[in-house]
Amino acid sequence: MSDPYVIYGGELSYFTRKLEAACIFYGLDFEMRSKNKHDPADIERRSGTHQVPVLQTPDNWMIGDTTPILHLLDARVPRRRMFPEGPLGVLVHIVEEHFDEWVARTMVHYRWHYPDSALFASTRMADGMAEVAERVRTWGPRACRATGTESETQRQAAEDEYVRILEAAEAQLGKTRYLLGNRPCAVDCIVLGGLRAHTHMDPDPKKVTAGYPRVVAFSEGAADGWDGSGELAPFPASTDFARFVLGEMTTTYQPYALANRAAQQAGAKACHAHIYGEDVSYLSRPYPERSRQMILDRISHRLSDADRQQVIDWLAEVGLHCFIPGA
Repeated sequence: MSDPYVIYGGELSYFTRKLEAACIFYGLDFEMRSKNKHDPADIERRSGTHQVPVLQTPDNWMIGDTTPILHLLDARVPRRRMFPEGPLGVLVHIVEEHFDEWVARTMVHYRWHYPDSALFASTRMADGMAEVAERVRTWGPRACRATGTESETQRQAAEDEYVRILEAAEAQLGKTRYLLGNRPCAVDCIVLGGLRAHTHMDPDPKKVTAGYPRVVAFSEGAADGWDGSGELAPFPASTDFARFVLGEMTTTYQPYALANRAAQQAGAKACHAHIYGEDVSYLSRPYPERSRQMILDRISHRLSDADRQQVIDWLAEVGLHCFIPGA
């Protein structure tokens, strides 16, 4: 019997819980471990990252970054792929990107701008050690500033945006078993990661999520027992939930991503984008641009000429020019 996969991370980590959801859907034999209790220096050396999660494979690889990890696991469990091939795979990747690189800021806001949630999360992260928890809480406001939720306008807009996501998810789960059809994909994994690590975990956002019973059941495992059957809704129509997210991206993720790209190219430490009626400052970070480039690479190198043109025409139609190669 082979060794299990091991996820090194934390129960309150957005991306750890995303990877956990994926491993459940892949049907893998896996276990969760705390990185801090299992030689973190060696894990960081072998994976090349200080971030979580890190996946240790049965053949003893240590890999970071959830999207490439899912691509690896798709190759190993092709009948349960989280990213379909062809144009539909591009759509899944783009919707997942919104939650990976934009909605993550809402999770940070909910956790660190609400005292009860900050105390709950920091205490749990620190295993009840008060001094460690206090140090963790000092990181929170800096993370909020870096991700653009310092002003009251942006905080309220982030919460309103998340309520729209919950409403769209609640409606979609009344029509299909998963968010993009009747089988799971990478989008379900990241939405579940957010629910299980943050908004159905921390006390303040949990009060909001509680108003959406299908979403709560989804978070609590109602759809975990997938038998491998079912199909995603076809490209380009997809589902109402996917179309909702794509529409939101044009005025939020897209201006942010393009501003971050420009700042990275200029070597600037900060970028500015006009979001929800304000000029908002964000920390300029290399990863969001690297992540966007993964999608451009998928379009440029993993599609037939006909499929590539179909995707480009669709992107122009939905107004997401930031993913059109060369645009």
